[in-house]
Amino acid sequence: MAEGVKHDYHLVNPSPWPLVGSLSAMVMAIGGVTWLKGLFGIPAGTPWLFFAGLAGVLYTMAGWWRDVVKEANAGDHTPVVSIGLRYGMILFIASEVMFFVAWFWMFFEMALFHEVRAHSAIEEVRTAWATWPPHGVETVPAWELPLVNTLVLLLSGTTVTWAHHALQQGDRKGAKIGLILTVILGALFTAIQAYEYHHILTHKYFFSEEAANAGLYGSTFFMATGFHGFHVLIGTIFLLVCLLRLMGGGFTPQKHFGFEAAAWYWHFVDVVWLFLFAFIYVIFGGPAH
Repeated sequence: MAEGVKHDYHLVNPSPWPLVGSLSAMVMAIGGVTWLKGLFGIPAGTPWLFFAGLAGVLYTMAGWWRDVVKEANAGDHTPVVSIGLRYGMILFIASEVMFFVAWFWMFFEMALFHEVRAHSAIEEVRTAWATWPPHGVETVPAWELPLVNTLVLLLSGTTVTWAHHALQQGDRKGAKIGLILTVILGALFTAIQAYEYHHILTHKYFFSEEAANAGLYGSTFFMATGFHGFHVLIGTIFLLVCLLRLMGGGFTPQKHFGFEAAAWYWHFVDVVWLFLFAFIYVIFGGPAH
């Protein structure tokens, strides 16, 4: 580019992170296969290659986002660049929505259309799809721990909104308090869900020799709620980093997209949980029908 040319776009410097991140992800994927099945002469049950790749991925994330923060502090995030960052975050959340659509689709396929499969000529299929949830399978009561976690997550949505509005008004103290409460509530949600999972496994919910598709029900339940719990953990870390940046003097009422993106992500997590609670725990989580 010729000297003196001015435009609103930021041309990033050569970065090692795409290469480092790709190699680390490949090592992590190979390590996952090795851990489960064994590979290249490494016996199954050997986790060190997976965790080496995971460490590389985490290092890439930290380094790459650190560079983005430095670019923002240097004034490289012009209005045009900020729009691009917003579009990127919107598309990322849209991809996450479709990720959860897959789990909901699988669950609804079994919950809504099990009677169609129950007319199959194959006896095992008829037995497996006769009812949903399966007969003999004890499901998780919706109005106990799941309800508590719903209230916790909804409350965290209000505190993160409070923090966002406080930051927009220049009230840094209010923003810090709101963020601290949100991080605490996110950690509380994770703790309650961990206790719920422990309770499920201890009392052997979803495990019944009488129901041919008990494992299928348990798989859909754990995949949907477990991946959501993982997203809550990621969102909590996201907000914790924003809190540390805020305490370190970062963010202004005019420039705080990092926190805004975290708030968007957190509201997405809230909405997904409402659908999970309504359909998996309440509507289709009761006695077999």
